Amino acid sequence: MTKYIDQGKNDTRSGYGEAMTELGRTNPNVVALCADLIGSLKIQPFIDENPERFFQIGIAEANMMGIAAGLTIGGKIPFASTFANFATGRVYDQIRQSIAYSGKNVKICASHAGVTLGEDGATHQILEDIGMMKMLPGMTVINPCDFNQTKAATLAIAEHEGPVYLRFGRPKVANFTPVDQKFEIGKALMLSEGTDVTIIATGHLVWEALIAAERLEEQGISAEVINFHTIKPFDEEALLKSVKKTGCVVSAEEHNFLGGLGESVARTLTVHNPVPQEFVATQDTFGESGTPEQLMEKYGLNNKAIEKAVLKVLKRK
Repeated sequence: MTKYIDQGKNDTRSGYGEAMTELGRTNPNVVALCADLIGSLKIQPFIDENPERFFQIGIAEANMMGIAAGLTIGGKIPFASTFANFATGRVYDQIRQSIAYSGKNVKICASHAGVTLGEDGATHQILEDIGMMKMLPGMTVINPCDFNQTKAATLAIAEHEGPVYLRFGRPKVANFTPVDQKFEIGKALMLSEGTDVTIIATGHLVWEALIAAERLEEQGISAEVINFHTIKPFDEEALLKSVKKTGCVVSAEEHNFLGGLGESVARTLTVHNPVPQEFVATQDTFGESGTPEQLMEKYGLNNKAIEKAVLKVLKRK
C-alpha cells in the first residue's frame, strides 16, 4: 500500500486561517465575518491586513448569516466563520431561508466540529451538522482531512459560485497531504489502492484509516483507502468503481452515523450495487467532555475501530 508521512501535526483551523490571509491578498471581493471567535478561527492576520473587509458581528450568529447573505448582493464573497455548532444548529433557519433558498454565494466556515473539540463538552460538539447541511438543496458540503487540504479547500471555495459549508477542527492532527495541492470539489481522492475492502473516510478519520490499512496489511488484508473530502456533491463514481473490485465497504467519519458520509455511501450502494457496509461513526449519541484522544477511543472513531469494522465486514462478503 501507499505510505504517507506526517509532515508535522497542525490544526485544520490554522489551514483555514492561512488561506484567508492569502485570499485577503489575492481576491478583493473576499470579506470575513466572525461571531466573536477571531483567535479560534485564526483570522487575525486577515483582519490586520484588511480591516475594512472584516465584520465582527459578536455573539449573534443568526444576524451574521443574514449580513453575509446581504453582502453577496453587492458582489462580495463572504466567509462567515464560527464554531460548527453555532454555524449550523443555532442558525439553521437563517441558512435555509436567506442563503440556501436563494442560492447566495456565502461560505459558512465551521471550526471545532465533532468530539475532537474536546473538553468543552457535548453542548459544543455537534455531530449532526453534515446531515443538516447536505439536506439543503444547492449546498456544497466539504470536510477536509488536514492542514494542507483545509487551506486548499478554502482557496477553492472562493472560486466556487454558490453556498458552501466547510467543516474543520480544533486539535492538531497529522498533516500528510501535499503542500499547495489543487483541490477539486466533488472529486474523491484515492490514497491507497487495495483489493479486499474499501475504506471511505472523511475529515480526521482519513489519517486513522491509513493507519488501519497498514495494520490490516500486516494481516494479509488489502484495504483501499479513499478520501471523501466532499460529502456533497458525492462522488458516486469513485465509490462504485472501488466496491466493484473489493465487494465491501467501511465508512469512517467523526459524525453521527445518521445523516453523514456513511448514509450517502449506503444510499449509493442501495441504488447501484448493494454490498456489505459497516459504519465507523457515533451511534445516535451526544458527546461529552474529555481529551480528543479519550473521546475518539470511547466513541469508536479511531484506527482500531476502523480495523475492527473491516474484519467484521469481510465476514459478510
